[in-house]
Amino acid sequence: MSATITIFAQTTSNQVTVENGILEGIRESELLIFRGVPFAAPPVGELRWKEPQPARNWSGVRKADQFGNKPMQKPIFGDMGFRSKDMSEDCLYLNVWTPAKTMTEKLPVLVYFYGGGLAAGDGSEPRYDGEALAKKGIVVVTLNYRLGIFGFFSHPDLTNESPNKSSGNYGYLDQHAALVWVQKNIDKFGGDPKHITIAGESAGSISVSVQMASPLSKDLIVGAIGESGAAINPTLASIPLQEAEKIGAAFASGVKTGGSLAQLRALSANDLLDAAYTPGQTRTATTPTIDGYFLPKTLPEIFEAGQQAHIPILVGWNSAEVPYQVVLKADAPTLENYKKAVGSLYNDKAEQVLKLYPAASDNDVVKAATALSSDRFIVYSTWKWAELQAKTGGRPVYRYVFSRIRPAMTAAMGNAKPGLAGGVIKDDATKKAPVQPAAVGASHASEIEYALGNLSSNKVYDWTPDDHKVSATMVDYFANFIKTGNPNGKDLPQWDANTGKGPVKYMDIDVTSQQKTERDRERYLFLDKEYMK
Repeated sequence: MSATITIFAQTTSNQVTVENGILEGIRESELLIFRGVPFAAPPVGELRWKEPQPARNWSGVRKADQFGNKPMQKPIFGDMGFRSKDMSEDCLYLNVWTPAKTMTEKLPVLVYFYGGGLAAGDGSEPRYDGEALAKKGIVVVTLNYRLGIFGFFSHPDLTNESPNKSSGNYGYLDQHAALVWVQKNIDKFGGDPKHITIAGESAGSISVSVQMASPLSKDLIVGAIGESGAAINPTLASIPLQEAEKIGAAFASGVKTGGSLAQLRALSANDLLDAAYTPGQTRTATTPTIDGYFLPKTLPEIFEAGQQAHIPILVGWNSAEVPYQVVLKADAPTLENYKKAVGSLYNDKAEQVLKLYPAASDNDVVKAATALSSDRFIVYSTWKWAELQAKTGGRPVYRYVFSRIRPAMTAAMGNAKPGLAGGVIKDDATKKAPVQPAAVGASHASEIEYALGNLSSNKVYDWTPDDHKVSATMVDYFANFIKTGNPNGKDLPQWDANTGKGPVKYMDIDVTSQQKTERDRERYLFLDKEYMK
């Protein structure tokens, strides 16, 4: 009788004991969920712009039923929705979805980093919800990390006071601290601390590439998934510390209250955020650094030397990451304007670019300019990451292109139109949303809900059975990879790995997913010469 009672307690308790105390989660959809779990001390006061410190112990039982505060940020992306109630500098919290019953299962673990240009985002966003993958037998973790001026500010005085003689990269160090916390505690949630895969989209994918390269994190992970982006020029590449320090010092001297660290730390979080977003300052003091501690060299240098994590990776991008306007700006998509824009960007190499991204008439311009815009924005850096890992990583590299175009918006959205980076442009009282050409591919960030099984959380689009089919395929690929390092499985199209030998294969993910051979290699080789100078 007593043995039965013990088993019953193990399988129904909502409590776990981690290194800092007892947590009580909530049960939803056959899962046990813990929200708002502190993985580091609040980075406030004297801890602003310091490496994350260990989370403090608590007494009694800590309720883990509410998401923690989202990081300080401005509302700069129209596709973000948060379940966190407040915004605060006190933001270092993570969330866990576990399907474990006894908490002794040693299930594979996924740690997911959100996107948002290292300037926005939050682990509470519904599109990152861990339920679907957790139901596949995976312990899923999302987390918050410091953003913008709070997460990536360098200054000579910060470098001098640091025991590691580095500054900036606080957001990346937050991610690292979360990985350390997961490795120490995830077994209490039924996860295997020796089987952690990291994943992310956009800035989250960039973060994945950096954690793979960092000597601090590379040995903590067994696999990586990158959705659109790597920290390789021209995509949020880290810059030398001394260069970042000069930018930071210039920012500090322009703050009205004075430029000392004490004065900057005395500013309220809102005032500091506003100062970072005054004209001429936006993002100028928030570039990640090659600090000699978290990141010793550029990513291409680290990967070329084979000093990164030697793990299987699954990486890809969307078929139309950004629209043609990134190259053409306000000009109409005509052949004349396209040639003029390419000439302005590439001068004596313009003819070569026009052959690589051809347009024979006005009708071809939107597609050609979209491809060029997308490659320059984020496709090339992702391609380069995959190439380098295949060359020196010694493990399989699985590449994909996500091609499913979102369906029409629901009737409730009225005359709204899709905007940049997955946002929504709505009519207002004075002007209508501009009419956009029909989409020529899947836009940036549009794969997230498909990949993580969260279509139903997005009420903007009128999802169809085909969309749910694409999502089921992508979730299965991701789940298989997280479990085994190989995305292949029953009833899925065969997806071959790239090992640096032979033609490059990739999975085209759409209603009918199929493996294809790389066809745009000459474009990337041209851009490689441009960006690796």
